[in-house]
Amino acid sequence: MKRACLSVLFVCLATLAGCKVYSLSGASIPPEAKTMGIGYFRNRAPSVQPTLSSVFTDRLKDYLISQSNLSLVDGFADLQFSGEITGYAINPVSIQSNDQAAMNRLTITVQVRYVNRFDAKTNFTQSFSRYRDYDSNLSLASVESGLIEEIVEELVDDIYQRAFVNW
Repeated sequence: MKRACLSVLFVCLATLAGCKVYSLSGASIPPEAKTMGIGYFRNRAPSVQPTLSSVFTDRLKDYLISQSNLSLVDGFADLQFSGEITGYAINPVSIQSNDQAAMNRLTITVQVRYVNRFDAKTNFTQSFSRYRDYDSNLSLASVESGLIEEIVEELVDDIYQRAFVNW
C-alpha cells in the first residue's frame, strides 16, 4: 500500500513538472509556451556604467533559462522580455555631523516589458529598482562590481517573480 501511494505521488509530481504549468518554486508558466526571447537591455540611465547592460542581460537570460524549460530564441517568441536600464545613481544616505556622508547608496533601476502571446492579461510594463549601501570611505571602484552583482541578482529575481509567480 505504501509503495502504491509513493508511485501515485511520483506520477503526479512528474506530470506537473512535465506540463510546465507549475513548479515547486511556485512559478506558473503557460503550458503552451515553448520559447522565450530576451532583448538586450540598453543603458539609458543619465549616468552610464559601461558593463551594466551586458551583465544585466546575461544574468536575466541565465536565470530564466535555469528556472524554466523554455528555449531561448532570437526574434519572435511565446514570452518576450525587453526593456532598458533607466537609472544608475550614487547618493549619500547617512550624513555625519561634519556634513560628510557616512554611507553612499548605489541604486539601479530597469524598465521591463513582458509580453505573453497566449494571455495578454499577464503582460506588463514596470520599473524595478534595487539598491545597496556602502561605506563612503571606500571608493566606488573598489566595491562597484560586487554591488552590481548583488543588485542585478535581486532585480532578476523580482522580474521572474512578477512574470511567473504573481503572488
